[in-house]
Amino acid sequence: MNGIPVLTAAGEGIARAWENSLLALYEQGCDISTQYDKTGDPPSKDATMLITVHDPLAEPMIHRDFPGGFEDLQEYVMEVCDGIKDHCVRDPADPADTRWEYTYHQRLFAYTVPSVAEPIDQIEDICQQLAKTGYTRRAQAVTWKVWEDRHCYDPACLQSLWCRLTDDANGAEDANGAVLSMNVRFRSNDAYKAAFMNLFALVQLQSRIAERVAELSGRRIRLGRYCHLADSYHIYGSNMEEFESRFLGAQATRTFEGRTMRYADVSEFMEQACPAILDKARGMGR
Repeated sequence: MNGIPVLTAAGEGIARAWENSLLALYEQGCDISTQYDKTGDPPSKDATMLITVHDPLAEPMIHRDFPGGFEDLQEYVMEVCDGIKDHCVRDPADPADTRWEYTYHQRLFAYTVPSVAEPIDQIEDICQQLAKTGYTRRAQAVTWKVWEDRHCYDPACLQSLWCRLTDDANGAEDANGAVLSMNVRFRSNDAYKAAFMNLFALVQLQSRIAERVAELSGRRIRLGRYCHLADSYHIYGSNMEEFESRFLGAQATRTFEGRTMRYADVSEFMEQACPAILDKARGMGR
């Protein structure tokens, strides 16, 4: 390969696809430095990665080796889909404000432009477009703000979402409903420490988009494949020792069933954590 490797990985569900992407990255990625390296850190393993999840809701959805717990996963879903941390975003007009540069929810559901009076709900716009013309190629949302993100310390990693509806091969409405496929692009994606939670939360968003399109159109909408493209899909060198012992160690000692868990078996527990998560979020960014 002349340059950064371009790799592909796939799986029936989220857990398998994420696992396969990490194995491909570890085996075939290139070694490269990053802007976040400390003195003495080994190089990161990096590649451009295309991940396809054929059935985003297929069980088992949860991989036991993602670095976090069930409450962390629920908190992240609520952050992306419900905006529970949007109040933590800094005021760009105040140089002394050192809060977050962005949240994905704010950029997707309330995108602000200096010359536009009201924030733009890009997700609702996607749903409205798909309900009207399911085969449109224009149902997308973006996060990048070129006037802010070129020089800020921590610019958005998620760049865009793109959705489209398909029917059967002949163009007629399928008796099982139209299929909503979603493409997601990241400019930079921490493959080991963040990508699983990104995949999981964005599939939850895909489900919500499908529900909203169904509500607007009166049609049954089911989930199609989820496609995740990361320009830089990487394992930081500082995390490599943990990755090799924890993640690769599990590959050698446990079956896939032992490395994963059904979301259906823990979803009630995750939902029970919501009040405490909301209390925690309210106390942030003050």
